[in-house]
Amino acid sequence: MKAILQRVASASVSVDTKLISSIERGVLVFAAIGPDDTKKDAESMASKVLKMKMWPDETGSKQWKRSVQDIDGEILCVSQFTLLANTRKGHKPDFHGAAKPEEARLLYDHFVSKVQNLYLAEKVKNGVFQAMMEVGLVNDGPVTLEIDTNPLKKEKNLDDATPQNGNAIPDSSAGGLPQELLG
Repeated sequence: MKAILQRVASASVSVDTKLISSIERGVLVFAAIGPDDTKKDAESMASKVLKMKMWPDETGSKQWKRSVQDIDGEILCVSQFTLLANTRKGHKPDFHGAAKPEEARLLYDHFVSKVQNLYLAEKVKNGVFQAMMEVGLVNDGPVTLEIDTNPLKKEKNLDDATPQNGNAIPDSSAGGLPQELLG
């Protein structure tokens, strides 16, 4: 399961110009379900969303000290299968890395339910699964974080993306530049 968390001053979701949900200060969560994701992944993601330290302490002097629960913030969850797009080949995204809609809906609903149960249900809002939505937000920071419950799969995908011409991904000792650019 993959999610993008954005710290927001406010956020909203509309479908066909009708406002569905809105929040004030809190977290906007874009969540995607993969075919191998489980209830355990959804529960782990719910915990991460609630406990992620995205705000400074009360004085503002130390960053990354408080979670959405600590600030009594709100959460807006939006399903977004496009987070799992494979864009390595060509110019058309490949969405085979996303779960089928029926399976994804069950796990996504479990995720949202878990966030509501672990926090305060009235502070957790939701978009409309599988709908074309208009998402409005006012970023706070901006602070945007990516969370993946299966980082090993992600690392494997990065390994699979190593160029076939024998050139490895450049190391940091070369300043991150490929050999051909270094002369």
